[in-house]
Amino acid sequence: MVTLPAVRGRLTPNAPLAPLVWFKAGGAAEWLFEPADVADLADFLMALDPVVPVYPLGLGSNLIVRDGGMPGVVIRLGKAFARVTRVDDVTLRCGGGASGILVSSTARDAGIAGVEFLRSIPGTVGGFVRMNGGAYGREVCDILVEATVVTRDGTLAVWPAERLGYTYRHSALPGGAVVVEAVFRGTPGEPAAIGAEMDRIAAAREASQPLRSKTGGSTFKNPDGHKAWALVDAAGCRGLTLGGAQVSEKHCNFLLNLGDASAADIEALGEVVRDRVKAQSGVTLEWEIQRVGVEK
Repeated sequence: MVTLPAVRGRLTPNAPLAPLVWFKAGGAAEWLFEPADVADLADFLMALDPVVPVYPLGLGSNLIVRDGGMPGVVIRLGKAFARVTRVDDVTLRCGGGASGILVSSTARDAGIAGVEFLRSIPGTVGGFVRMNGGAYGREVCDILVEATVVTRDGTLAVWPAERLGYTYRHSALPGGAVVVEAVFRGTPGEPAAIGAEMDRIAAAREASQPLRSKTGGSTFKNPDGHKAWALVDAAGCRGLTLGGAQVSEKHCNFLLNLGDASAADIEALGEVVRDRVKAQSGVTLEWEIQRVGVEK
């Protein structure tokens, strides 16, 4: 193992990642770093050998960690990064580790509309900003004012939304960069109406998605002019299994760990689905779920 800089937070060697990701599968991190605060993170990255890979981990909802685990350092933002505060009548300052439920609930209580969609995305602000997270017709690019980022060399910088170069589920953030804070701007609204919209979104999600399963969220990006789930369904993949993994029967753009699936099972099933969709429709599905780490 590499020698790491001293920290004020917590550094754990050979840390299992399966308990931290929604699929509950995959290997361990060579090191897991939970920084005490922004300065601790910046100092650590500045002193860390540049050849050591770094990967920020949010709630692990949109992720396959391969069975051989993650070399280098996985960074997880804890409670110190989970605060959400009101800046003015329509603006919130959100820590990179804050959940979508916390952000949307704080917005509701403050009478800030336009943020309700975050209620439905199982992740943290850092992941939303990096991936241009979206649902129910809204995306992070619609509400982001600026993001505070610590880059791989330990530099702390504020990126205005334009600099992120947003496209569908993609940003220009470099690898190893950690989003430690974001400023979101909505519009004035009535808390009761905002709450009702959040409840509607939650009910729609519950009805259509396998939320009580070990899953990773939407597996494939929607291609132009298509819905990924419809292409998967038309290719006859609903309910398809491989090892311990299955294409959800409830929503076939979701993969499931039925109990004992390896990360290799889940990823291989996704590739089978991609092959069948390509053969049936001519459309090449792109992974939306991030696949990281090394194969066993």
